Formats: sequence, structure tokens, C-alpha cells
Amino acid sequence: MVTLQRRLLHQTCRALSHENPLGLPRTGSIPRMQRGLPERRKIKDVAKVVAVSSAKGGVGKSTVAANLSLAFARMGYRAGILDTDIFGPSIPTLFDLSGEPRLSTNNQLLPMSNYGVKTMSMGYLVGEDAPVVWRGLMVMKALQQLLHEVDWGGLDILVLDLPPGTGDTQLSVTQQIVLDGSLIVTTPHTLAVKDAVKGINMFKKVNVPLLGLVQNMSLFNCPHCHHDTAVFGSNERVKEICKEHDIDLLGDIPLHQNIGDDGQRGKPTVVSEPDSERAQAFMSIARLVCSKVGL
Repeated sequence: MVTLQRRLLHQTCRALSHENPLGLPRTGSIPRMQRGLPERRKIKDVAKVVAVSSAKGGVGKSTVAANLSLAFARMGYRAGILDTDIFGPSIPTLFDLSGEPRLSTNNQLLPMSNYGVKTMSMGYLVGEDAPVVWRGLMVMKALQQLLHEVDWGGLDILVLDLPPGTGDTQLSVTQQIVLDGSLIVTTPHTLAVKDAVKGINMFKKVNVPLLGLVQNMSLFNCPHCHHDTAVFGSNERVKEICKEHDIDLLGDIPLHQNIGDDGQRGKPTVVSEPDSERAQAFMSIARLVCSKVGL
């Protein structure tokens, strides 16, 4: 009898952890798992939601997403960023934030803020070096909680930093959330561009508006001879892709050491070097995005 009771308790705990992997007090605001496609919902108290995606890892997507959110804030908008990468969150490092977020009076997560941008990430809920070793169901439920259990307190625009690829997370986000638009980040490298096409086709398939493509690490300007070098190849293929799929090339971000260094020390380029040409490139893209989503 004792063995049976222990087994039942263990099964109950496992079921509860799958339903509530972040361990939040119950609020009843998360839609329960259902058969068929879920109904898309707006994120509460958020006017516009824009997803930043890349089908290829290592192209600087999170850096672009962080700088865009900071650019929106610099333009005077109430901006936020949600890190939806459960396994490899980057936003805590990019915004120099750590510690566990507090809970609101209705038991929702309160965003952590820096540089005028509200942020939320799985990285705040686990240790910096702790791996998230979860199966798919736990990951999807955690994502669901991050999407619906954060008290943003009123935002004009929220940037979703999607993980690389076109898998479960991307599909869940596009099926659960009303997205006002998406943009794809790529480099001029052939392999990155090929995967960017997969990202473009994914958003078309799930009927999410494509705002355009951002070409990162486009040109390297030598600080000594001031000659421009296309380290990752010509951008002609990127232009061809935009033309083939009838989407805009929103802008080019140069390959510059400071962009990486700024992110590593937790003070992205738009904040650390606001008057630089590279910061202005992010600002220009942010203005285009605002015009496309009606801000």
C-alpha cells in the first residue's frame, strides 16, 4: 500500500510539473492544452508584437533583437523583449541582468528592466550555467507560461527573440500569439541565406506578415585603410531572395568588433554608442518596422 501511494504521488508530481514547469502560483489565465490548432491570442497589455527570427544559428539574431528593442525605447515607445529560447537564453547577458523576477499581486512574472526596456527570459529562472534538460512537453508549457504569465504593465511594442530554426517553439509562438509581423536575420553567407529562405517560407505558411529581412555582418570596414570587405560574401544573393519573395531588405548591419563587445559587456550598441553609424543602422531598421506595424 505504501509503495502504491508513493507511486501515485510521484505520478501526480510529474503531471503537475509538466503543467507548470516554471512553478508559478495558479492564476487560471493560461489556456489549457486542447485538441486541434489553438486560438491565437493577443498578449495582454501589449499593442504590437514583432518576432525576430533566423533559421540559422550564429547570425547575430539576439543582438539584432536586443538593439531593435532599445531603438524602439530610444524613439519614445514603451518597449519590451521576450526571450523565447528556453535552452540558450541570451537576453540576460545582453541587458546585464540577473536574479529571479518578482511576482505581481495576481501571481504573474514581473519583467526585469534595463536601459528603458522591459525584459523576460528563461535565463532569469535558472542558474547562469544550469542546463535546461527538459523534454518537449515541458518546454512547450514553459513557453506558454512565458507568453501568457508575464505582467508587462502596458507596452507599445514587444520584440520576441525566437530561437534559431523552424521547429516546435516557432510553431507554438505563431499558433498561440497574434503577431503583427516578423523579420528574418541573416548574413550574406550562402548557408545562412539558404536557411533564411526556410524561415521566410515558414512565416508564409503560418500566415504571419513578413516585415522584411535584416542583413547582419554585411561589410567589414578596415580601420586602417578604410576599405570595405565582404567577409561573408557578396550581398547579391540576399537581394535576389528579397526580390524572389517580394519582401523588403530592411537594412544592413556592418561587421564590427564593437557590436559583439558591446553585447558581451551587457550594454548593446544603441545604448553604448548611440551616435555611431552602426547604432544608426539599428535605428533606421526600427523606424521602418514601426511604420510597417502602424506605430
